[in-house]
Amino acid sequence: AEGYVIGSCIRHVPIAGRDVTAFIQKLMRERGEPVPPEDSMDVARRVKEDYCYTCQDMVKEFTKYDSNPGKYIKSFTGQHARTKKEWSIDVGYEQFLGPEVFFNPEMFNPDFSRPLPSLVDEAVLRCPIDTRRGLYSNIVLSGGSTMFKKFGLRLQDSIKKQVTARMEANQARLAAKGLGGRGTASELKVKVVSHAKQRIAVWLGGSMLAATPEFYRVCHTKKEYDEQGPRIARHNAVFNATM
Repeated sequence: AEGYVIGSCIRHVPIAGRDVTAFIQKLMRERGEPVPPEDSMDVARRVKEDYCYTCQDMVKEFTKYDSNPGKYIKSFTGQHARTKKEWSIDVGYEQFLGPEVFFNPEMFNPDFSRPLPSLVDEAVLRCPIDTRRGLYSNIVLSGGSTMFKKFGLRLQDSIKKQVTARMEANQARLAAKGLGGRGTASELKVKVVSHAKQRIAVWLGGSMLAATPEFYRVCHTKKEYDEQGPRIARHNAVFNATM
């Protein structure tokens, strides 16, 4: 299966970088920070990019901030675009709550509660059994929202815990039936890979595809778009699937 995309194994997360920005904007607004309304989205984006990081334990992080706010709460200063008057806000819990929406998505969207580690685990489990070990050891990060500090480490640890718990439960069931299990949870390597082109990986992959002869087989022409309208974009010729 190397080099091929298994379309049926693709899992979708309805949360993106703009949602993290909107969540940070909401947190600051609810706390009453004096951000000019017309600048609030841009300020939230800058807070996301300059201050946010991925924590390993949300409860412990709250405790840390509450016990020593002077150490962890940051200050952000801006200037009103129209009046040029300076304003200042505190940047607190949103430093770690922003990226947390990928691991506890119900905080942002109550209709979606599947954390990213569970979806990655599910995607691998849907693949042919002989490919799973290699996939678990080569989970590649892609996109700007994966650039948060320690994002890869949190994802790797969370997936490893799920895999270990499942394997140990299976081994316990086999042992209860007097059957010997094959392998141990510690033998399965889970590795999340960060890389230099992580932020632009999607664009880079698209540009590489566009440079191949196969691109013209899977792309849609303007003539086709004019005939079928926007709905044509919902069909992905690469995966032969409708999104």
